Amino acid sequence: MIKRFNNMMARLDSSQTIFLVYAGIMLLSLFAGIATEWYFLAGVPAALLLGYVVLLDFKKVFYLLMFFVPISMEIHLPNGLGTDLPTEPLIVGLMFVFGLYLLRNPKTYDGNIITHPLTLILLLHVGWTYFTSFTSEQVMVSVKFSLAKTWYVAVFFFMAGHLIKTEKDFKTLFWVILPPLLFSVAIILLRHSTLGFAFDKVNKVMWPFQRNHVSYAATLSIFFPFIFFSRYWFEKGSRQRWYMNAVTVFMIVAIYLTYTRAAYIALLIAAGAFFVIRFRLVRLVLAAAMVAVTGLVIFLVSNNNYLDYAPNYDTTIAHKKFDNLIEATAKMEDISTMERLHRWIAGVRMSVEEPVTGFGPGNFYNFYKSYTVTGFKTYVSDNPEKSGIHSYYLMMLVEQGVLGFVLFLVLSFFALIRGEQIYHESRSPLRKHMVMTVLLCLVIIDAFLIINDLVETDKAGSFFFLCLAILVNFDLSNQREKAAIKNG
Repeated sequence: MIKRFNNMMARLDSSQTIFLVYAGIMLLSLFAGIATEWYFLAGVPAALLLGYVVLLDFKKVFYLLMFFVPISMEIHLPNGLGTDLPTEPLIVGLMFVFGLYLLRNPKTYDGNIITHPLTLILLLHVGWTYFTSFTSEQVMVSVKFSLAKTWYVAVFFFMAGHLIKTEKDFKTLFWVILPPLLFSVAIILLRHSTLGFAFDKVNKVMWPFQRNHVSYAATLSIFFPFIFFSRYWFEKGSRQRWYMNAVTVFMIVAIYLTYTRAAYIALLIAAGAFFVIRFRLVRLVLAAAMVAVTGLVIFLVSNNNYLDYAPNYDTTIAHKKFDNLIEATAKMEDISTMERLHRWIAGVRMSVEEPVTGFGPGNFYNFYKSYTVTGFKTYVSDNPEKSGIHSYYLMMLVEQGVLGFVLFLVLSFFALIRGEQIYHESRSPLRKHMVMTVLLCLVIIDAFLIINDLVETDKAGSFFFLCLAILVNFDLSNQREKAAIKNG
């Protein structure tokens, strides 16, 4: 019997053997899952197949990851933990695979990416995040935060920098992301339509693709420049151009129906930024913005003027109609706006106490309540959902000190300043459009970060680091082309 089996196996080629082994694993996994009621065991063959594809060609798995970004689901785990499926396991797995790939093939990675000024600033930012993790008030919380940032930077910046190098790669990335994004938007709009597109029902139709309407609005707004400028890839009057025009209008309607003020403002800022970049005014506008913000802070701090803006606890409420929300915002009687102020004031007071290294990454929630000012308390200040400070810049100041705040600000500003230069140095209209796309994407993210903390989420953080990587690669391509012209 054994001899007959050996003779049969000898007649099979390697591909047939692999197929039989894989079929055996499938059957064993299925039976094991049924017998033990551990049904996840039935997924072992899929995990093995994915692992094989990763080792064979991780570029395809990277695109698979980007396909899942718009439709990933946030899963809550025991002990207050959570993850995004299937994206987070893919991110962690790709980080290790890419690390092993670089260990075996170190010369395949473009060293110019590592020595680029934007990369060096990013590495300083990540390095300071780790340093403040070990000076943290709660080290384990901070280390977990730093590890999450590490795999985002490793995959969406360094791996993306290795894979998304050309205009063709950029287009492939776009076409991978667009279908699942449109699918999720169509599902959400269909559900919302059954509720009459009511403002107070918008959060109820987000599951399973989004946490809330703000996250949804951010996702749509961040990708909107990609959709808008993709229209210019096709000739006027062509069927493809009309299709992308229709998609653009569809996305504008979808963004409006998110009822998210931050999205509207971010898109208006991006529209202005388009002309700022075109006319080389980025430095001037950033300087003016810094002067304005500094002046506002000085005014609010002087003589404790900020206390004059304390809300009325009884009239500061949530609103069920969007028109009422806009009116309440103007009167500073909107619950979400005033709760942000409540936490921002606590954050500023925390930063005064720990100005050098802060309280440690991920630690705002654990310490902020003892720094709040009672006069700014709202009826949602108990914060049972354990949400953060709702401003990434302030979060950097509170959790990583003044230097952490400055490093992130320098990273954000330098990306826009260098990006403006890359835009004007790009010779082809196609590359100009692509550079403008990622710059406006970064502008929208930066605008959202004023009143949200979204960088450590797969739907926003992925695009933040991805856009930085694309800028670096287009900058290097421009430099190579200039050198070729000079030498040729």
